[in-house]
Amino acid sequence: MGNMNVPAGVDYSEARQHELRKTRVVMVDGNLTANTETSEGGSSARVFNRGYWGFASVPDMDDAAAARVAKKAAENAQTMCRFGDQPRIEMPTEFHVGEYGYNGRPPMSQKETMDLLAELNGYCKKEFPQLKSASFILAQENHEKRIANSFGSQGLSTINRAAFYILFSAEDKNGRPVELMEAVSGRGNLADLDLSVESLAPRLQELHQHLQAKRVAVPAKGGKKTVIIAPPLAGMLAHEAMGHPCEADLVLGGAVTGKLVGQPIASELVTMVDLAHSYNGEELMIPVYVDDEGTVAKDVTLIEKGILKQFMSSRETAAKLGIEPTGNARAYTFNDEPLVRMRNTAILPGTSKLEDMIADVEDGYYLLRTGNGQADSTTEFMFGIDLAYEIKNGKLGSAITDTTVSGTAINMLKTVDAVSDDMYWECNGYCGKKQPMVVSLGGPALRAQVHIGGE
Repeated sequence: MGNMNVPAGVDYSEARQHELRKTRVVMVDGNLTANTETSEGGSSARVFNRGYWGFASVPDMDDAAAARVAKKAAENAQTMCRFGDQPRIEMPTEFHVGEYGYNGRPPMSQKETMDLLAELNGYCKKEFPQLKSASFILAQENHEKRIANSFGSQGLSTINRAAFYILFSAEDKNGRPVELMEAVSGRGNLADLDLSVESLAPRLQELHQHLQAKRVAVPAKGGKKTVIIAPPLAGMLAHEAMGHPCEADLVLGGAVTGKLVGQPIASELVTMVDLAHSYNGEELMIPVYVDDEGTVAKDVTLIEKGILKQFMSSRETAAKLGIEPTGNARAYTFNDEPLVRMRNTAILPGTSKLEDMIADVEDGYYLLRTGNGQADSTTEFMFGIDLAYEIKNGKLGSAITDTTVSGTAINMLKTVDAVSDDMYWECNGYCGKKQPMVVSLGGPALRAQVHIGGE
């Protein structure tokens, strides 16, 4: 792919060959309900000329297909130029050459997969007779991309992730259904996760205990409350409510963060980073060494000790904002254009112990998991909470019924008065922004003030 086959005279061009393979197996109460393997791939090209992009893709991956889409992308950019010249953009010219593959364990065979699910189902049936239903989902996906651009970037980029989902359901004291989900995720394929019954048993037991507590849950008391936000939920809030407004394309689109660089937007205890590929010397769940524009991926410190510092960027958005490209341009499939996307986003650990953070709360809530949520470029958010407990006089009390938390991320982060010293990561969901994207998120637990729905 070093030969771009793009006509001379354009400002910038890039090419990508992208193959995506996915596996999904579902068992519900011992019955196999889905078992699919899919593969899609193709070639795409983008050309930037006189302020306009041209994009083209085709579901083929040979040299002829690469030449075809390059020519078509240039034609599409030329067609857009008929709308008149745009202000000239000096695209960053840095380039990167390198290949980043993944060598994990051999994939699980069909027999190994079925045996594993049958064993887990048998364990749950024996251990948890009160369950109404137990479902298991195995999912893995592999992205392999060959990338080249007109500045000299060339190489291979791979993303491999796997996830195992456990869904338990029962009935509450009034006969209404209650359910909870647990997910185990990591980089690589399903064989790289420890899914043995011995390893999963403690998590299955804990999930069942939470479900039993939820069967007799009490309503929350609404209003502004002191809450402990558990790491999975803290990671989701950071990603949705603060991460997206720090994406350079949304900044250019009017996100409130555009006018706040250098200003305090959180407590001094809060440092939030979008990490490229490693943390504390270990490779992260979604390692991005080079993005889909051929830019070397760099860590981006979004918030440093409460101060808004940087934005995640692509080549074009970096040029428009006068900042450096950070390697955040990513596309989900071959026929998607790269957009500014997060990679591994988290608030960094603090110095507090979680048990001490809880012990210092006289009247509040411990929020563990979210089922859904939304946020916008003003950092305003609302999240559903499907697992939480009361905190009374420094001790956990009853589980509470499903509720919501809402507010603005900036106001909430300014109230953070404790950050735990542990670090949690997960990569079992998708980020939605015109196209899905695999990301990882996490962090420590936070203690803050937030508005909670209830009686």
